[in-house]
Amino acid sequence: MSTATLPPGPKGVFLPGPLYRFTHDPLQFIARTAREYGDAARFRFIKFPVYFFNRPDLIEEVLITQGAKFIKSADLREGGSVLGNGLLTSEGEFWRRQRRLARPAFHRERVMAYAPVITGYAEEMLETWRSGETREIRAEMMRLTLKIAAKTLFGADLRPETVEVIGESLAAAIRQYDARVKTGFLLKAKWSTPGNVRARKAVQRLDGILYEIIDHRRKARKETDDLLSMLLEARDENGDGMNGKQLRDEVMTLLLAGHETTASALTWTFYLLAQNPDVEKELLRELGDVLHGRMPIYEDLPNLRFTDAVVRESLRLYPPAWAMGRQCAEDCVIGGYDVPRSTTIYMSQWVVHHDARYFEQPERFRPSRWSEEFQKKMPKFAYFPFGGGPRVCIGASFAMMEATLLLAAIVPRFRLALAPGQRVKLWPSITLRPKPGIQFLLTRR
Repeated sequence: MSTATLPPGPKGVFLPGPLYRFTHDPLQFIARTAREYGDAARFRFIKFPVYFFNRPDLIEEVLITQGAKFIKSADLREGGSVLGNGLLTSEGEFWRRQRRLARPAFHRERVMAYAPVITGYAEEMLETWRSGETREIRAEMMRLTLKIAAKTLFGADLRPETVEVIGESLAAAIRQYDARVKTGFLLKAKWSTPGNVRARKAVQRLDGILYEIIDHRRKARKETDDLLSMLLEARDENGDGMNGKQLRDEVMTLLLAGHETTASALTWTFYLLAQNPDVEKELLRELGDVLHGRMPIYEDLPNLRFTDAVVRESLRLYPPAWAMGRQCAEDCVIGGYDVPRSTTIYMSQWVVHHDARYFEQPERFRPSRWSEEFQKKMPKFAYFPFGGGPRVCIGASFAMMEATLLLAAIVPRFRLALAPGQRVKLWPSITLRPKPGIQFLLTRR
């Protein structure tokens, strides 16, 4: 290491206070950290050194330029108790192999073929909606995107009761993950606490569903071109295929991660539209001009520029992935700061996306800002809702297409107005969620 040049930080960095504030109100903590210490800050969470980087060029150094020196942070690795050793949690050559196997499922031609499935399930959902009723929209979007992910990626038609079991089991597992986050993961997943026992049972229920999907496909021997077929047919250099556990981990990762983020993004988009009638009016004008009352198709996407901008602006203001971490595997220097081995670096989409240096009037919902000129001038990591570098979200293009098509399918058919008397709170869990949810009053247009 060079002569130590360390980021600024508060006095008392060896006390547990920073960890408590971070785990109990993370958005306030990281926003305050950026205000008080600027682009780089240093803390110690009990015995663990932690840096916060809040500037695009520093983030690019971590994710791309020196990305080979970093691994996933411990908080994400802890997700292995649910996800296993899938794309989100694995490292090294095993991760690179799995990524290569999964990549063809997200090629442009394959993503195009998913569009009718997306709009078909949207139409099915809309047929159950009634004018004048109130619905909790995040729950609606979770059910919808879960069905879409299961069908497009794994060829599985989920029964309504199966969707409910997955939703309830996922919620139970995440509740315990959040409880462990609040202890700085001092509460170990292997301990038999009541919360851990409930989480294990939830994962067992999820496993039962996923192994059933995998076994059904193996026995059916159908020739399909979805992701599950690719994983089943994959062979390593020795000619061996994936064992059941490896298949389970990838299916779990892509099924759960593939629907949770899009559901959260759409929930916040409807929330923003309900509070910004001028934006909603402009959106309706474009959808009317392009679609003329029909359901959207993939070929409409180049003409749905404002719709795309609405999704992008929603992802800026309420990024589902609100922060991400990397752990330094070897001593290095980032932006002139010494980064000792084992230091965890956090980079927050929430902080950078709300930075006035990159976004004029950052708290305003302004989809019109997303002109081609603006996007060309914007620093690379001033906007990174899907992460970046080699481990950028493999399904980013699919997620953008899905969110845009679903918005274009729903908005012309129903107006979603916020039900009165609600207090919507931010819940920065695995994704950025509304707590307890958002109730909308439906009115058929």
